[in-house]
Amino acid sequence: MELRAGAGGDEATIFAHDLKNMYQTYAQRKGWKTRNIDDLTLEITGTDAYDALRYETGVHRVQRVPLTEKSGRIHTSTASIAVLPIRNKSKIQINPADIEMEFSRSGGAGGQNVNKVETAVRLVHKPTGIDVKSSSERSQLANREKAMQILSAKLEQLHEEEEAKKHAATRKSQIGTGDRSEKIRTYNYLQDRVTDHRLKESWHNLPKLLAGNIDDIITSLRSASNLQG
Repeated sequence: MELRAGAGGDEATIFAHDLKNMYQTYAQRKGWKTRNIDDLTLEITGTDAYDALRYETGVHRVQRVPLTEKSGRIHTSTASIAVLPIRNKSKIQINPADIEMEFSRSGGAGGQNVNKVETAVRLVHKPTGIDVKSSSERSQLANREKAMQILSAKLEQLHEEEEAKKHAATRKSQIGTGDRSEKIRTYNYLQDRVTDHRLKESWHNLPKLLAGNIDDIITSLRSASNLQG
């Protein structure tokens, strides 16, 4: 799962981290393993994890008074989420000449080797402009392999989105397009409500939901998916 801050400056970054914490807590409650790949990239491993979270892809919007706002004005900020399945063997063939590779030092925990040696890896796929970064592993080689896995997953998703668009005129998904740019949900603090725009359904008690108790939302999305067939 990759999260990115959108419109809204620092508040958007704070919101992206709030969402990451929400999903991390939800995953841990489900008994799944979680691991930070980078600051806003989370690897979640467990039975049914991808099927449960795949419909979280899209733009999430928050409406609240930021902690940094002194005049009490409500701000609207966004964060986008992409949920990608990591497969052991990718269907996509990547030409090594299409990849630009950068190395840097990793921050945070991991021992002296991680902080002194350039173990973090960033890959840029030149034909598409897609970039990925991995800094969680202890060696440059392991981070490069992890970054390649994520890049392959992103390119597969891009291919699937392009294929889906070809058939969009004949069959529009009830739960949205699955495109990262699609606005899917609003978190309204003033009204203590989360609204999913695809389902046209709302849930109350925002603090509880952001604490990882999103089972009802996940269940509703999966039910809608099954109904559309």
